[in-house]
This record gives sequence, C-alpha cells and structure tokens, in this order.
Amino acid sequence: MTTASASASAPPVTAPVHQRVAELAAALIGPWQEGYLQDRPHAVAALARLRRGAGREAGETPDLWNLIDTGQLHTSAEGTRPLSEEELIRAENALHAALTLWAFHQQSRGTPMHRRHTRERPGGLGAAVRRLMPADGVDDPVRKRLVRAGTAPDLVTLTQRLRDIVALLRRDDIPLDYGLLAGQLCRWQQPDGPATVRRHWGRSFHEQRRTPPALDENTTPDTDKDDKDAS
Repeated sequence: MTTASASASAPPVTAPVHQRVAELAAALIGPWQEGYLQDRPHAVAALARLRRGAGREAGETPDLWNLIDTGQLHTSAEGTRPLSEEELIRAENALHAALTLWAFHQQSRGTPMHRRHTRERPGGLGAAVRRLMPADGVDDPVRKRLVRAGTAPDLVTLTQRLRDIVALLRRDDIPLDYGLLAGQLCRWQQPDGPATVRRHWGRSFHEQRRTPPALDENTTPDTDKDDKDAS
C-alpha cells in the first residue's frame, strides 16, 4: 500500500533542460545541413538567414522567428515538465547562439561541419581546438582563444569569442558537435554554469586523440567550395 502510494506520487523522470536543448539543436541542424550539402534552395536560404542573426540575442531578429522552431521547449511531452520563463530564455538564447555559429561554420563548406560527438571521434569544443594544433605541441595563441571564451562575462561576449574559434575551425574543415555546444551554452547561463562548462572544454581538449588524416572523412580536400550563399 505504501509502495503503491509513493510510486503514484513520484514525479516523472525529467530530461535536463540542457539535454533537451542539445537534442533540439541537433534535430534542427540535421535537415538543414543535409539540404545545404545537396544545394537545396530552401536550406541554402535558411543558412543565410541564420548567419544574419549571429551575434544577436534570440528574439532580436524577427526573420528567424518562423525559422527556429522552439515549440518543443514550450510543450510538455511525456516524462518532461514545463520550463520556467527563466529556463526558456536560457534555452532559446543557447539554441540561437549554437545555430547561428553552425551556419557561419558551414558556409561554403562541402562537408558536414556539425558532427555528433563519439568516444572514437570527439566532437566537443576542446577537442576541436586541439585539432587546430600540431600533434606534438600546443599552439599557445589558439589555446588562449579557448581560455578567453571560457572567461567571457556574458553569453553575447562568449558567442563573439566562439565565432573567432569557429572561423579557425571553418578554415581547416574541422567539425563540431553543435548539439553538444547548444547544451553547454544553456548550462553556461546557470549558476556555477561557466565553471562546469570550462571543465568540460578543458577535459575535451586534453582527451582529444588526433585522428590520422587518411582516416578522417572531414579532412578530405573539398574541390567544389563555391560561394553560393556568400550573402
């Protein structure tokens, strides 16, 4: 009797907010990225619109209101709870920042710049920054860019500093898990969030095991990088 009563009153298992943001970011990027790589007009146009929202807070670019579907954050599916207003703002800001950074990263690239993180092929920010460096050494100016990002005073500044890093990743065709990044940007806005995210980035940086170029599909030279969406 007691067991049944306790079970009935137990709250449902709830996915953390940052996990919901990460999953939504990956779900949104997937079709856009596939369409862009296949030169589908709607995806190319979506990428251009997303880039115009870079460096701004969510909601400041009306053109993106009907492009970035945040409906999943406003509904309560089974096993989830409604998000508070504060949580929604953090989630929407994180989603906006991650999607616009991906759009900048993917621009004129012929291979996917969003790639899911796996143990065998790390896709976190720290791992990506480590791949910018020589296998047998550390490029201190590049490392300092990651440190500066981690010490940003607010999300807008953080996004601007991440954009500088993404420019280097784009130059070298190094992908990033933008779902993972979106979740981290959501956590970053929480109390004690910056310290938690910095630890994740630092661990990712040190654990990165460089993949031999011949085995890494994203190091294949792209001979057809047109500026179809240079707007």
